[in-house]
Amino acid sequence: MPTVLIIDDNAAVAIALDVLFSLHDIGALRATSPEEGLAILARASVDLVIQDMNFSADTTSGEEGTALFREIRKRHPDLPVILLTAWTHLDAAVDLVKSGAADYLSKPWNDNRLIATVTNLIELGQANRSLQQRVRQERRARRDLEQGFDLRGMVWQDPATERILHLACQVARADVPVLISGPNGTGKERIAEIIQANSLVADGPFVVLNCGALPAELIEAELFGAEAGAYTGASRAREGKFEAADGGTLFLDEIGNLPLAGQMKLLRVLETGRFERLGSNRERQVKVRVISATNADLGAMIRAGTFREDLFYRLNVIELRLPALAARPADILPLAAAFLARGKSLHHCAQAALLAHAWPGNVRELKNVMARASLLAAGDIIKAGDLGLPLTLTASTGIEVEPDRDAIVGAMSRANGVVAQAAADLGLSRQALYRRMERLGIAR
Repeated sequence: MPTVLIIDDNAAVAIALDVLFSLHDIGALRATSPEEGLAILARASVDLVIQDMNFSADTTSGEEGTALFREIRKRHPDLPVILLTAWTHLDAAVDLVKSGAADYLSKPWNDNRLIATVTNLIELGQANRSLQQRVRQERRARRDLEQGFDLRGMVWQDPATERILHLACQVARADVPVLISGPNGTGKERIAEIIQANSLVADGPFVVLNCGALPAELIEAELFGAEAGAYTGASRAREGKFEAADGGTLFLDEIGNLPLAGQMKLLRVLETGRFERLGSNRERQVKVRVISATNADLGAMIRAGTFREDLFYRLNVIELRLPALAARPADILPLAAAFLARGKSLHHCAQAALLAHAWPGNVRELKNVMARASLLAAGDIIKAGDLGLPLTLTASTGIEVEPDRDAIVGAMSRANGVVAQAAADLGLSRQALYRRMERLGIAR
């Protein structure tokens, strides 16, 4: 039950308010002087204060009420205060409202208005306290994360990213395979680095193999090594990634591209730690933490018969799903600032354009956009037109991002005066660019 503190030396007023609040499931505490009221606030949980403006006999200046309000505000800056006033000190109450009082009510008050005001202020105060508590918890959680783990310089602000980081650090010390899923360019390798950096094998090697960057016939040789003559062009024996990662971590990116024969051998290594090089019958034993990543739908690949179900469950002991950049929008501006060249900064219209963009290429696309803008911008302030992104009105930001004069002139210069090309660069139709040029007085 919410609680209101009534500070008024008039017993009739205090009793009337107490009864009124009890009819609306609101508890009431009563004090007859400023000193008693402040003492109650020091020891009791109170949601709102209703205070008189005068307490001493034959006093009508409102100075006592003003002093009490300022002391409450000093000690309890977020506590809402309603002033009970007489017409003789209405001006003083109005001044206090300007200084932070929640409201004032003239005596005699209107019960319905008073209850509505009190209820709204209590609900607002509870919501604000909940918000402040959540903000404090989030700050504390971020501080604990940053101080307790090696995050490899990770830049983030969005709660969705922080949840992934918490889980990555939580499972880092467990000796189990981890599968990181998510679209291309979201930063899956960085998450793998964080897991390695906080694992029990942090001092061991961190070896990376992109299974999608090699021909299928060479992936097995890359993973397990090969003896001389094992395949065409193998003139000498070579060590595979598993041997190189012994005592550390092997990160297998785009695991969905691993051919079925390689999947079977990988499953055996995960289960036993043993394998043979191509062209050899001698078994080798390794101790390797395997982290894999994919942007593919492995479930669909299992149904299609192109990915082994038993390998999926062996790799997927822990799965971290990394969202697309558009699904963690609070990360966009911090990442953009981190990718900017030293001495460069973002104009507010550029920030709006970044937030409005869908980022199909995710963090990798953002990094490339900022690198290009840093190189091509005429000055140290990156403007919307320097980004080369479509500039539109979006529901997500409610901000109309239109190219300014500098952006249009820059686009026309890059397009050698070809309006259609400049319009495409700015994300506008040719007619829209013509109209914008006319409004800004830019000659065609």
